[in-house]
Amino acid sequence: MTITTTTTAPTATARVSVDREAVVAPIDRRIFGSFVEHLGRCVYDGIYEPSHPTANEDGFRLDVVDLVRELGSTTIRYPGGNFVSGFRWEDSVGPRDRRPVRRDLAWHSLETNQVGVDEFSRWLKLTGSELMMAVNLGTRGIEAALDLLEYCNHPSGTTLSDQRIANGSVEPHGIRMWCLGNEMDGPWQTGYMTADDYGKLAARTAQAMKAADRDLELVVCGSSGSAMPTFGDWERTVLEHAYDHVDFISCHAYYQERGGDLASYLASSLDMQYFIETVVSTADHVGNKLKSSKKIKLSFDEWNIWYLDEHRESDEVNAEWRYAPRQLEDVYSVADAVVLGNLMITLLKNHDRVASASLAQLVNVIAPIMTEPGGAAWRQTTFFPFSVTSRLARGEVLKPRIDAGSYETAVYGDAPLVDSVVTFDGSAAAVFLVNRSQTEAIEVTVDVSELGVATVAEALTLWDDDVYAKNTLADQERVGLKSLDGVVLDDGTLTVTLPPVSWSAIALA
Repeated sequence: MTITTTTTAPTATARVSVDREAVVAPIDRRIFGSFVEHLGRCVYDGIYEPSHPTANEDGFRLDVVDLVRELGSTTIRYPGGNFVSGFRWEDSVGPRDRRPVRRDLAWHSLETNQVGVDEFSRWLKLTGSELMMAVNLGTRGIEAALDLLEYCNHPSGTTLSDQRIANGSVEPHGIRMWCLGNEMDGPWQTGYMTADDYGKLAARTAQAMKAADRDLELVVCGSSGSAMPTFGDWERTVLEHAYDHVDFISCHAYYQERGGDLASYLASSLDMQYFIETVVSTADHVGNKLKSSKKIKLSFDEWNIWYLDEHRESDEVNAEWRYAPRQLEDVYSVADAVVLGNLMITLLKNHDRVASASLAQLVNVIAPIMTEPGGAAWRQTTFFPFSVTSRLARGEVLKPRIDAGSYETAVYGDAPLVDSVVTFDGSAAAVFLVNRSQTEAIEVTVDVSELGVATVAEALTLWDDDVYAKNTLADQERVGLKSLDGVVLDDGTLTVTLPPVSWSAIALA
């Protein structure tokens, strides 16, 4: 990663005020989660490539492991995604040479099952991440979910726990967070259901799983996106059945620039905010109706930039059944990374209810990390805001007051030019900022006097003269973090100039 310096003259101003008492929530590290699905080259030729020079005895690429650790992802959702609705977990354990090859209907490819539950758990230990397991409620149900739970978590002395031990995993995997299916409202999902049918199945599955272990944290499927025709009503119906048995409801959202409308794209976090507020109000309505004192949390367990509307030569649906085809390998720009950084700000500003999140996905498939078979692994532009936020955000999230101008968008109306969030651990703070203006550098003053910080420890920005600059196989370090010039902290006031279309992070101590 190359760090250079940039100087941009400000042409506009904004003010951010930080109140020490404006605490959103203590930081739960699960907000920095990611997602690995058996899709395209995420697993095979991504995290797993036995012939690669860096591969370990399990076949995992250690150069990818190093990048995942640098990225700072904490909880990894697995094994899907749409894939999970056809997943037979038993296929993925035991001797590798006896594992069956199956057709994956979700992505029209062949699954070898060479990476399964036990191998993935060992990979997680290498990366320092926690497993968030999804169960198949599309083509299977309660019995398979209970069997998988017993295999993974029971210490010993039962048929399935002893089978795990015989397969080489002596210690239980200790998975605490479980997803009850995936996107069951979507007609693309194998075994999709109505909200009423899914809500009943999810409630029965959750009740059974908690009978086995009352301390599990269970995630029920919310809508696949805010544009779904059943959005809101789906959440209400599902929660009316499952509220007492689950802890989280999922949210999924993907964003992309459409029709050259960069102005609207840069304000995508406004849609995420709307999504969060709608689901929270719906969940609380159901809770009040049921006279429950419990508050359902949100698991934003799929979110990212995804160019769904663009044609790509990825053979997502094809006449052949192939192993690990190249699918959904979006290459991201500076603008994409700025939007992603802004989405992270929004997740943190709602951290009192959004307690978990998973950037989808981790390697090769709409991912911050890319690999070449037998060759290099490199960082996409979106890698940088995620890794820096995960590294610097500590303690509590503080929601600042922002006074800034606005600009007009075709999709969202007037949007603020500047967005921000602050974290503070009692001695060190981090200020995260976005400038959405395409033309103006903005001088921002941040009142941090209540935090008692005195020095600028680090000041980084993601910005480029070309907002569509990308990192590619041919030029893997075209885009990197840059140091911010002229950052001043004087008597409790931080002054920083944000370049146009930029994401920035300033660490204070």
